Amino acid sequence: TLHLLYSRFWNKFLNDIGAVPVSEPYRKRTSHGFILAANNEKMSKSRGNVVNPDSVVKMYGADTLRLYEMFIGPFDQHVSWDAHGIIGTRRFLERVYKLISKSQKPISKQIPNSKSQTEKLKRLERVLHQTIKKVTEDIESLRLNTAVISLMILLNEMEISEIGNSKFEISCKKTFLQLLAPFAPHIVEELWHVFGEKKSIHAQPWPK
Repeated sequence: TLHLLYSRFWNKFLNDIGAVPVSEPYRKRTSHGFILAANNEKMSKSRGNVVNPDSVVKMYGADTLRLYEMFIGPFDQHVSWDAHGIIGTRRFLERVYKLISKSQKPISKQIPNSKSQTEKLKRLERVLHQTIKKVTEDIESLRLNTAVISLMILLNEMEISEIGNSKFEISCKKTFLQLLAPFAPHIVEELWHVFGEKKSIHAQPWPK
């Protein structure tokens, strides 16, 4: 509340004296919720229920902590910290690492010749495009938790497809990493170079 008061007060004052050209300091403002302790109490040093992020990073890695904070709940609502939940995001990233690491194998030139393989390809392509649309829109509207859920669904689809190391599958994996990059930038950067890429994944155009 005080940050909102001060930022608007000073901007309006500066506007009144002609120092800035606009009366409002920003076009849009979104309030975020609090992360509460496991028993739904407010975290504070006096209560001794504060989670030290340095300890979490040391145990699980920075990407896991970052991803969990996005996944834990809606951006604008209060949510409770769950130690078991962060283990879930860690396992998700381990699955990502395992799947992408397989891409170091030579690219398969085999074309799917069975009806079931063709259907898997079509379904994977459909889910891929749905995920691109969903994650793009969710990031713009700060629905970060549902964006992460969409990425988890796409990972499941890639795991069950088992269509070989084809050009399409490689393309799908690379797009998946680009979508995951804002949420887990460090592991994604490492995996991006598995495909022989020289430039950073964070310098790539956003998937369409």
